[in-house]
Amino acid sequence: MKKMAKNASDRPTTGMANRPGKDDLILVAGAGGFIGGALVRQLADQGYRRLRAVDKKPLPHWYQRVPEAESLVLDLSEERNCRRAVEGAVEVYNLAADMGGMGFIERFRIECLRSILINTHLIEAAWRAGTRRYFFSSSACAYNVKLQEDPNCRALKESDAYPAFAERGYGWEKLVSEMFCQEYWAERGLRTAIARFHNVYGPWGTWDGGREKAPAAICRKVIEAKHSGKHEIQIWGDGTQTRSFMYIDDCLKGIDLIMHSDALTATPINLGTSEMITINELVDIAEEIAGLKLKRRYDLAAPRGVAGRNSDNTFIKKMLNWEPGIPIRQGLKLTYQWIERQYLDRQAGRATVCDVH
Repeated sequence: MKKMAKNASDRPTTGMANRPGKDDLILVAGAGGFIGGALVRQLADQGYRRLRAVDKKPLPHWYQRVPEAESLVLDLSEERNCRRAVEGAVEVYNLAADMGGMGFIERFRIECLRSILINTHLIEAAWRAGTRRYFFSSSACAYNVKLQEDPNCRALKESDAYPAFAERGYGWEKLVSEMFCQEYWAERGLRTAIARFHNVYGPWGTWDGGREKAPAAICRKVIEAKHSGKHEIQIWGDGTQTRSFMYIDDCLKGIDLIMHSDALTATPINLGTSEMITINELVDIAEEIAGLKLKRRYDLAAPRGVAGRNSDNTFIKKMLNWEPGIPIRQGLKLTYQWIERQYLDRQAGRATVCDVH
């Protein structure tokens, strides 16, 4: 029997002593997706020599394929596949989920809810395999939606998840899976980390097809308008919805710091920027990057999500002396440039990230 957990508030260390050795096996679940693929690439670049990347999508459909990693096609909603995935793994990063932007989340709630099978089986398999650390990618969708009914709402702090009133489907799956992570630490001593992501974006992500999030969708629409000569754009909702958007590099750094902070064991924490902007302002920035102005048409019947959401970073600054800080103008420019190359490749008949999904 493993020793029981200590209180997560005992003062921590976040440093090299908590990190695995370069020859320890690390598993990234959901490695065929945007964040998972970027994480595998980063771990390889950092010199980790034993990486296992798992996703249910066929290999040609992965967003990034990292040659240094052992890449397995496994559906982790099945228990036997989870046991295979965690064999020998010192650390497990669970970024596997059936999800997408607001259009997907609102229309496919059952698919989102079924992701609870992944975390349920994976965390049990990880504990049985003797994994030392387990990371769960939660979401700001776990927060009480009653606190997000005004575009000018206050920033959400970690305690705002309760009393619980999460977004239907996706949000409830995240909230319940967080509980699993907390109880596996309290009862079985598996050191878990829980980060509530706020709208991650960047290159090598979905930019077309219905699962893309707002930054990528806006960039694509502006690019289409620019190259077609039809200078108009359709915006979901009235454009006053507010959000914060975190660039992928900040997300990866936050994952590493949270995973290896003993003080944050089994403690949900925001991982997002505190730079709140409206969707209209997001369009403004994309237009500036493209060097044009568009006529705006608003689709009030389209999925729009909550009216306002922002990340209160008081806790992460206190615990890690850091917060995500890459400005939206900087990150969106890099994202726009990458999506425009993808768009032009498609126009020229070359395969793109989204053409195989």
